[in-house]
Amino acid sequence: MSEYFIYYATSNIVSCIIFGIMFAHDRLSVDKQEKQLKYDNALIAFMLYFLSDAIWSGVDSGVFPVNTFTVLITNSLNFIIMTAITSSWLMYAMAVEQIPNRNKRSTKILIFIPFFVSVVGVVITYFCAPNLLIDENFKNTNLYDAYLVSIPYIYIIAVIVYAMKKAIKERNPIEKKNHLYIGFFPIMVLVGGLLQMILMPQLPIFCFSCTILMLIYYIQSIDAQVSIDPLTRLNNRGQLTRYVSQSSNLCIDGRKTFVIMMDINDFKMINDTYGHDEGDNALIIVAGSLTTVLQNHSFPTFLGRYGGDEFVLIVHPVIEDEIKAFLNEIREYIIQKCRDEKRPYILSIGIGYDEFLGEQDTFSKCMQRADRNLYHDKEYCKNNGKSTICK
Repeated sequence: MSEYFIYYATSNIVSCIIFGIMFAHDRLSVDKQEKQLKYDNALIAFMLYFLSDAIWSGVDSGVFPVNTFTVLITNSLNFIIMTAITSSWLMYAMAVEQIPNRNKRSTKILIFIPFFVSVVGVVITYFCAPNLLIDENFKNTNLYDAYLVSIPYIYIIAVIVYAMKKAIKERNPIEKKNHLYIGFFPIMVLVGGLLQMILMPQLPIFCFSCTILMLIYYIQSIDAQVSIDPLTRLNNRGQLTRYVSQSSNLCIDGRKTFVIMMDINDFKMINDTYGHDEGDNALIIVAGSLTTVLQNHSFPTFLGRYGGDEFVLIVHPVIEDEIKAFLNEIREYIIQKCRDEKRPYILSIGIGYDEFLGEQDTFSKCMQRADRNLYHDKEYCKNNGKSTICK
């Protein structure tokens, strides 16, 4: 039994160290966004659980004293921290998915209620009817096992609802993957716990599943950080380089390939007149408009922020006329968006595009041609009064 304790406790401590490294990396980074802080709260909850679970294995193996008090305390502590893990993951998911009113006191109280009720329920049962929690052999009763997973399920269902709603609407494959990870992660963690509880209680399956899944998610989140523009949530320039490095992304059988360059006319005027915060809002309007309009078209597309107020698209229509209709729709949508949001300006955008000619061409040359066409379009817009208009 001491060998079982050493193996089980060591596994949990190693996992705690791995999570501690991730936590330290986050704390030493300059990124202190709301979602990052709430992600760190989940890491703390996991580390506390691993330490608690290591102590539990000492009681379960007989290395530590086995009595009603020690068994109930270690089991209850595991349950309380498990509930903290799932509730903290819910708050992290709400931050990532930008759920409105998530930081209001009433919302926080609502999230805290299941956690509070579950803890009070365990404490009251411990003093009034401990036999409902453990049997004469100091093992968990079926009722207690069911109770252990019931409250975390409430938080897990809420996470799934939030994440899946976002994943269904998301077109960016990296962001869609992020939503799916957020939604399915707590499910897989709970499955690991159930497998351990039902099949092999003395094997730290839950510990292993948590560590593997959290490492996968952590790697994926880092990948998203280096691939996604933080302001517009579009692909960044680095992701564009990775995309065009694969020739299969530029040549699709039965379809043409066009490179489109866009920027905002008189963007500097918005920054100078209304400040850089409003300039950021203008960029968000254009990015959101591009994303929305693309959802109405079925041709394959890459969309990214190239830099500053410039955006790049790689589109694969069957015929060129699809491009012209698409670009007109974008311009009209952006104008209507500015009016709907009652912005102090009406945005217009310069657009230039050119066709990628295949093996005798390069992406760099095609983008240069599109950029020249963008310059000519901006000159035309300026000469014909189609530049950005400040009200």
